[in-house]
Amino acid sequence: MVVDRGKPVGPRRIDVARLMRSGDLDPESNMNFGEGGAGAYTDGKLGTRIHHPAVRRVVELFAHYGGVSRILTEGKPHVGSDVLPAAVAALRDELERGGCEFHWGARLVDLELTGERVAGVRLADGRSLPCDRLVLAPGNSAREIYQLFAARGWPIEAKPFAVGFRVEHPQELIDRIQYGAAAARPGLPPADYRLADNPSIEGVRRGVYSFCMCPGGVVVPTPTEPGLQCTNGMSNSRRSSRLANAGMVVSVGIADFERAGFTGPLAGLSWQRLWERRAFELGGGRYRAPAQRLPDYLAGRAGKPPGRSSYAPGLTHADLSLLFPPEVAAALRSGLSSFGRRMPGFVTEEAVLFGVESRTSAPCRIVRDPRTCQSPALTGLYPAGEGAGYAGGIVSSAVDGVRVAEAICAELGSP
Repeated sequence: MVVDRGKPVGPRRIDVARLMRSGDLDPESNMNFGEGGAGAYTDGKLGTRIHHPAVRRVVELFAHYGGVSRILTEGKPHVGSDVLPAAVAALRDELERGGCEFHWGARLVDLELTGERVAGVRLADGRSLPCDRLVLAPGNSAREIYQLFAARGWPIEAKPFAVGFRVEHPQELIDRIQYGAAAARPGLPPADYRLADNPSIEGVRRGVYSFCMCPGGVVVPTPTEPGLQCTNGMSNSRRSSRLANAGMVVSVGIADFERAGFTGPLAGLSWQRLWERRAFELGGGRYRAPAQRLPDYLAGRAGKPPGRSSYAPGLTHADLSLLFPPEVAAALRSGLSSFGRRMPGFVTEEAVLFGVESRTSAPCRIVRDPRTCQSPALTGLYPAGEGAGYAGGIVSSAVDGVRVAEAICAELGSP
């Protein structure tokens, strides 16, 4: 059985469109919750830095069910936000033919135990579903799951992640920077980039880097709770937008959470919510994004309102220096300035920063044994994927699922 708090990918599209169009959030069906998770509507990049035999198999599965054989030979395979939902639906159809049972609109609110062994799940509608093994793959925004584990005293811990802004440029500008005189040559794909820096701020090195770069893409709202604002980027299979965007983020960790007064396993989650709430307030509601031109942010001035944008709910001109602690903001400014030196033209009046990029990875890790992949306190519970703290994207999450499946097979004595 597969249990999902959201809707199948088809009707889920209506809720996503409503959020994009008018800022109406359904906390149970949005960019993060529903069939396919966050990946279904946020780009479909299949690149990964992990090395595992299952990586190729994952790409092949998406190529087959999405009808996109081109990704088998792409150096940076990209399915596209317009193709991935159909691939997800085709995967589900195949699973159903094999006997898998799906439950939609079924939010997990508790585990049922026999002693210290998982015996089932309790759902928000009052139903209970029995099971002898539970693969818990919650996604990095399933905050109620983190709260449940903390409240029950089950093994969970805070973990580092990264926060920052999303930056948007004209795609033509990025093409000129990256391709130079060849930018106008027919047949070249929209240019992308990957940037990283490691500035020292008050004697502490912090990683600053680009995240989820979307050439020919759009910036989208990705909140899951009322009154909290966050963004991400996506692009369709043709990457046909005239704008390019990427996350510009800095690593944060336990020390940052403690400075803000947050401790314990939910410290990172509380810190994350703090800045998402402030971003919502700066945006003025309805999931409008607080935004500022990049040179103005670097100079510490309000500047003039940002220009055109792909962000459908709209922008509110704001002072983004009001977001994040001074040491985090200093690292971002240092990194962005460094990127401007490496890519002349990157820091331009045409570049706009949006607040905030905060869901780069899970703020918590649901603890598991590295060999058996089981929770050390709950026999039969297998935390998996990005939301459990063991992956960072579509492919690495899928590979982690394979790893968990292999651990279950080993336990059962299956080949």
